Amino acid sequence: MSGHSTGEVKGLPKNAYSELQPGEKYHPIMSPLSIVPEVNVYTISLGLVMAILFSAAAAYLGLKIGQVFEAAIPIAIIAVGLSTLLKRKNALGENVIIQSVGATSGAVVAGAIFTIPALYILDLEATFFQVFLSSLLGGFLGILFLIPFRKYFVADMHGKFPFPEATATTEVLVAGEKGGAQALVLVSSGLVGGLYDFIIATFGWWSETFSTRIVPFGDMLYAKYKLVFNINIGAAVTGLGFIVGLRYAAIIAAGSFVSWYLLIPAVYYIGQYLSSPIGANINELIAKMSPEAIFKNYVRHIGIGGIAMAGIIGIVRSSGIIAGAFKLAAKEIGGGKAATASTVRTERDLPMFVIVSGIIAVGLGLLLFFNFGVTGNLGHAFLGLLIVIIISFLFTTVAANAIAIVGTNPVSGMTLMTLILSSIVLISFGIKGEDGMVTALLIGGAVCTALSCAGAFITDLKIGYWLGSSPYKQETWKFVGTAASAAIVGLVIMVLNEAYGFKGDNALQAPQANAMAAVIEPLMSQKPAPWLLYIAGAAMALILTMIKVPALAFALGMYIPLELNTPILVGGIIAHIVSTRSKNEALNNARRERGTLIASGFIAGGALMGVISAVMKYLEFDFMAKEWAEGDGAMYLGLFMFILLCAYVIWDAMKAKADPDEENAEA
Repeated sequence: MSGHSTGEVKGLPKNAYSELQPGEKYHPIMSPLSIVPEVNVYTISLGLVMAILFSAAAAYLGLKIGQVFEAAIPIAIIAVGLSTLLKRKNALGENVIIQSVGATSGAVVAGAIFTIPALYILDLEATFFQVFLSSLLGGFLGILFLIPFRKYFVADMHGKFPFPEATATTEVLVAGEKGGAQALVLVSSGLVGGLYDFIIATFGWWSETFSTRIVPFGDMLYAKYKLVFNINIGAAVTGLGFIVGLRYAAIIAAGSFVSWYLLIPAVYYIGQYLSSPIGANINELIAKMSPEAIFKNYVRHIGIGGIAMAGIIGIVRSSGIIAGAFKLAAKEIGGGKAATASTVRTERDLPMFVIVSGIIAVGLGLLLFFNFGVTGNLGHAFLGLLIVIIISFLFTTVAANAIAIVGTNPVSGMTLMTLILSSIVLISFGIKGEDGMVTALLIGGAVCTALSCAGAFITDLKIGYWLGSSPYKQETWKFVGTAASAAIVGLVIMVLNEAYGFKGDNALQAPQANAMAAVIEPLMSQKPAPWLLYIAGAAMALILTMIKVPALAFALGMYIPLELNTPILVGGIIAHIVSTRSKNEALNNARRERGTLIASGFIAGGALMGVISAVMKYLEFDFMAKEWAEGDGAMYLGLFMFILLCAYVIWDAMKAKADPDEENAEA
């Protein structure tokens, strides 16, 4: 084995984002046969600092507005900046570890704040240790369940999934190490996209969303037929669409269009004649509901059912992989040679024996937690353990698939399904009322954190695969970042509850937790769940699978609001335009690569400026032009700026020059 790698970083290989041909191999930037600096005092210390800071920031922002920013890109930018400032040599491997440890913050925070505040909303108690342990053990479980699937997602499916967030983060890390023209493109697009989104979020000079309601005909369609077209005109989400590509963007958009232009009008048409509200915890007549309310109360549940069934189908299809993992575990435990003992560091995961032992240890921890910290009944504790283990295992691949396709984890929908299933099981065993709500929400918190961490971790592992990091080092130190984030989010929730509370006039909104509280209370009162809607979504997923349409992407489109799916489609269309205009395939590839850099810059700039905007809001620096931002003028200006933004992407991407070597190879 050679010594430390000192070669110049030349950028990602040409086949980094494309499917491999038979016999073709992917060679990462950092050679698998070289020893590269990765884990040391500097990387772990800085990673933990990032995890602590971003956990606190993400928890506050998530509880205030319901959005948890992804920390991976801002942390990657900080890591690159510090390595440049400190003049650290061969810092690429180090920066991957810093980003991997620090990025646990967003995942753990999402798992906790989507569920735990519901306890306070329902006037129930939650101690620090309850929050900490549900987040810690859930996060550990998600990581352990995902590791056996690493090779499948990051290597076997190379080029088949777009991995938008992993792509953006990788481009940031590579550009920071490489410098030159690529770095210039990334920085310039980051400035454009970041300032564009910052102006929207901080000053409100133009609207974030364009709606057809601003024209009289569009308003009539909205009021009379519940038809509306909304599009988020942000730079970051458009960049996300470029990386997702036209194929998946079109499928996601198709799911959204079915929800908004077929199902919502259909529900309104049928329900407008009803004289009483229909559904648990719904107090409004369908005839008086807006399209957004119909989506939230009815149609979105169809999307949840579709996601759940797509997950089950995915499990069935990956049964061979799961079986292989179990065989490997049995072989290692039985004393056979471990496949993970490979001398090639980039192919080495934590030994299966460690993974199995870890799952057993976490399972025991959950059992003790539920027994002594929640139920006080060993039988009920064992029941809670089974629910967490089974649902986390089943939905781990769903979370990873969702992140791999669109960069969005439908964790709130899967957690909602978990709460419903948990409540039914708990009630059937006589656990109801306040005890039932506490148990169900802490089960939901553990599952939510498991799925959130699993989804986020596949991004880290894909980044490491592209760059040539050591997976077993990423996997090992991910547990440390998770522990730090779990402790911080527990403290932050306690402090914010004391300072602001989660209900009342001046309270933090905690929208997801309020939704969970609204669901759990009637369930524990044994009111019916929307099973028909879940079944309808499940049936749709089955039909889509039969006709060979990716069911998960379609169901995600049905679940995610329309305004977030339409810019993804626009970004996908732009990607198709810039990569197909020439008969010279080498030129098309160059344009696609430059477009990917621009899109990554948009995502990176948007993420970083989003953090800055959130800090400013926290410090109560309010520069928002509220009256203008809420008017039609801001919306028209927003549409104009969005058109300019799209034109900029096309213009800049088309400036790319074909690689002479690739042209000669074609010739």
